[in-house]
Amino acid sequence: HPEGAFLDIVAEMGLAMAYDAQARAVRVNHSGIDLRAVRVDCRDIPDMLPVLATLGTFARGRTILENIRHVRLKESDRVAAMLQLNRMGGRLNIDDDRLTIDGVGQLRGAKLSSFNDHRILMSLAVAGSRADGQTTLTYPNAYRISYPRFLDAMRSIGVPMSVVDRPANGQRTASKAPLLKPNAAAATTLIEQLRKHAGERPDELAVVEAAEDHDRVLSWGALNDRVDRTATLLLQLGVAPGESVAFQLPNSLDFVVVALAALRVGAICCPLMPIFREREVLFCLRRSRARVLFVPDQARGRHYAGEVAALLGETSVFSGDLPLRLEHVIVAPSGRKVHPLPAPDNAAGVAWLHFADAVAQITPDGAALDRRAAAPNAPAQLLFTSGTSGEPKGVLHRNDVLMRAAAMEVEHLGLNAQDRIFIPSPLAHQTGFLYGMWLAVGMGVAQIVQPAWNAERALRALNEWDGTFVQAATPFLADMVNAVEGGARPPAALRIFVATGAAVPRGLAERATRILGAAVCGAWGTTESCLGSLAAPSDEPAKVWGTDGRALRGIALRIRDDDGRTLPAGEEGNFEVKSATMFEGYVDHPEWTAAAYTDDGWFRTGDLAVIDESGYVRITGRVRDVINRGGEKVPVGEVEQLLADHPAVAEIAIVAMPDPRLGERACAFAVLRERAAFDFARMQHYLDACQVAKHYWPERLEIVAELPRTSSGKIQKYVLRERAKGLRPQERAKEPVA
Repeated sequence: HPEGAFLDIVAEMGLAMAYDAQARAVRVNHSGIDLRAVRVDCRDIPDMLPVLATLGTFARGRTILENIRHVRLKESDRVAAMLQLNRMGGRLNIDDDRLTIDGVGQLRGAKLSSFNDHRILMSLAVAGSRADGQTTLTYPNAYRISYPRFLDAMRSIGVPMSVVDRPANGQRTASKAPLLKPNAAAATTLIEQLRKHAGERPDELAVVEAAEDHDRVLSWGALNDRVDRTATLLLQLGVAPGESVAFQLPNSLDFVVVALAALRVGAICCPLMPIFREREVLFCLRRSRARVLFVPDQARGRHYAGEVAALLGETSVFSGDLPLRLEHVIVAPSGRKVHPLPAPDNAAGVAWLHFADAVAQITPDGAALDRRAAAPNAPAQLLFTSGTSGEPKGVLHRNDVLMRAAAMEVEHLGLNAQDRIFIPSPLAHQTGFLYGMWLAVGMGVAQIVQPAWNAERALRALNEWDGTFVQAATPFLADMVNAVEGGARPPAALRIFVATGAAVPRGLAERATRILGAAVCGAWGTTESCLGSLAAPSDEPAKVWGTDGRALRGIALRIRDDDGRTLPAGEEGNFEVKSATMFEGYVDHPEWTAAAYTDDGWFRTGDLAVIDESGYVRITGRVRDVINRGGEKVPVGEVEQLLADHPAVAEIAIVAMPDPRLGERACAFAVLRERAAFDFARMQHYLDACQVAKHYWPERLEIVAELPRTSSGKIQKYVLRERAKGLRPQERAKEPVA
């Protein structure tokens, strides 16, 4: 094992250590330690750097650890983490690809962070054992991942170590500056906020990647450094201001770093949904004109790099009316097995790079990056909607619009500097990107990103990292509630869950509030408009449950009929919004952009809705989802809400089923709860008991294992409409069903 070299290194430092084969242990013999400085190449032993840095601090002379760039890409930036020894009186310095340690012999106690990294925790704890005064370390249980007996072992040799309860707020230091109001937020940039947090609180927690079997963390200082390294790489690749940088990455540290690096050089973030396959990826790359693409090596059973290589092997993609302009593919590590990079043998000679290797070679060029600082009103984001109607649209947003939108939510919900944002939603979707990553960086609070959804893992991460706020689609909420009901520990610090994508059924909202102990707030928004309506924790539950909230401050909402007349409260019609958080337009399709607005400048949402006397919005359906049954419109949303409240029904969606006589009839697709009994006859008798007009009843019920959804959780009704084309009405039940 490469780490076997440790015995030789400490022997060179003057400490006799030898492996006793009979005892199957290492024996240490000394009578007082007098260590000598050494020079060590860390290329093959990166995990040894933390403990060697501690040993070097107690050695005579200057210890030099070389080839350390790749050590900065481990569970945490271990080089930066060990610089905390300087707070204890150490003398460590980073010199390009070297870490120099001048021995000082004696240290003083200090408050340090382990960044939840087991090697950092144990190495700094050893340093603290020889310091005057008390040393405290955050995330004290990190050692359990590799050496569960560490604490007992240290105590057995007389070192007084213990784990104490955290402060009630967790290990965090709130920014002293107040959170920005919407107008002030719109006058700055996300990168300016990142650099501010890194300068003021470099060692505080910024990002956690809560994977299934491990956590990776970055402090604000480490995040800023990694962003600058990646941004310098983009400069070297020739990325120009206003150019799109595409990345199809799962929720991860890499996603956050790449997105911020693109903004750092004045480029446009163009995240692609991980669920996109070759057809959608090609479409988005062509439309965005991106020359640089980041992909994971592999994730969730897919070899992304291999898929891109196969795509590039088709020479036709580089020609036509909208040719592919891709020049560089950067592959991020995503597992223990790393596939070799494809050779640049396609027609355009696309170059391939390993992300970790490329960044490790980089020395950040701060001056060049500062010259690329974008203005607040510069374009910042290009999102391709996965769509409930089929074809993706490229939605372009400016930085100031996104800054304002995030600050409006902070103001509306009363979020504060003690919050921590948990992000299960895909970061490539507006919910995860804007109301997760962007929100956290703008506020200067930690974000916890979950690479792959699992409700039990989400609850563990929320408890381990004190997550207080989640914004995600309704299915995420339902899964968490079911997991807690199944025995999982409820999230102790969670205080707000904003449910998007579809209205929260009243029964689920009540259960979630009771079981999770958090306020459940309905919301409405689109990729184009950002959030338009949102409930608040202070709202009356009777007003909140079953609605999509009320307009945020500065946003106007209205309901109009098909003739353009504004309707009074309580009447259903076309839902329209006017806001300072609107998109710039659809890329390459000005005609789509023009059609999205009314003559007087209101955005046509495509939704049907009702606004009550108190201003609360209830989305009742999509304009295109209206079912016209012989001239009578079926209130789809109302019937869906009623069926969602049936104890046997987990999920429901109603779409039009073609009919030669009436034109359309309603067809319901239902997902049932486990071991639940529900069929067409039971559905009819239930709706009869609810006193629903019979011509509003679905005339066919299809029981399915799951409903087709976009990655953000929205039901893809166009898929269900296609299924319904070949279906016919079922006969009405004549007798009640028990």
